[in-house]
Amino acid sequence: MTSAIEPQFYLGCAVWAHPSWSGILFPRGSRSADYLRLYSRRLTTVEGNTTFYAMPSVETVQRWAEETPSSFRFCFKLPRDISHQGPLAARRRETEAFVQRMAPLGERLGPFFLQLPPGYSPQQMDDLAAWLSAWSPMHRLAVEVRHPDWYTFGEEAALMALLEQYGVGRVLMDVRPLDLGPLPGAEEDMRRARDNKPDVPLHPLRSATFALVRYIGHPDVARNEPLLDEWAIRVRAWIAEGTTLFFFMHCPVERESPLLCRALQRRLEGTSGVPPLPWDRAVDDGEQLTLF
Repeated sequence: MTSAIEPQFYLGCAVWAHPSWSGILFPRGSRSADYLRLYSRRLTTVEGNTTFYAMPSVETVQRWAEETPSSFRFCFKLPRDISHQGPLAARRRETEAFVQRMAPLGERLGPFFLQLPPGYSPQQMDDLAAWLSAWSPMHRLAVEVRHPDWYTFGEEAALMALLEQYGVGRVLMDVRPLDLGPLPGAEEDMRRARDNKPDVPLHPLRSATFALVRYIGHPDVARNEPLLDEWAIRVRAWIAEGTTLFFFMHCPVERESPLLCRALQRRLEGTSGVPPLPWDRAVDDGEQLTLF
């Protein structure tokens, strides 16, 4: 369970450890063993992609809790053994085991994140409904759909009604920055990102009191400015309506992801419900990192 009092805006990246962040997000010379501790004192949430590939040990979960402040939020992705191995309804026992494994993180748990595979279409709506009916309301959950049929009017309306029925959030993916033009030296990274991310439209819909946003940024941070301006307006409006946002910056060139976080945060400073970024006061080993 999360704390009864929490901010309405959390900001982070897809991972908490990347060597290119040395000297940007982390002090130069930081040990990889310290990355989570350092990350959690600069940004406020993270996509827990590591759990998509393997169930962490009890000891690992305990270490994650010990290394992060109580204000930090993990948004763990459901393992692919649950989401990508046939009917969801047949994986209820595995789902419960996963949630129980992560439960010791307590208030550090943000919404869990179910990413459905590209082949999972509205024809499997009954399977999704059966799985959601067994999900414990003790924990928040958000769902990302990738099959294009989910984005047609009738099917999307049915999906939103289902998510609302169970108080489940919607994961919104914004891939528009990938179409902002090539960047010399990053062509291969951008091609891989376009191949790996679904080419889905942005429909900014909400089905719960919270939402997850995955922004796939252009490596040239300046080219993102009009879209970041748009998102800042939307975030402020949603917060004013009572929505809590978990906003994740991705980038084909991972070095730029923290810079995208900074760029959005600067647009939101002073907004009610948006706390100052811990990054601004983080000091480790006597070194203060700044970007602007």
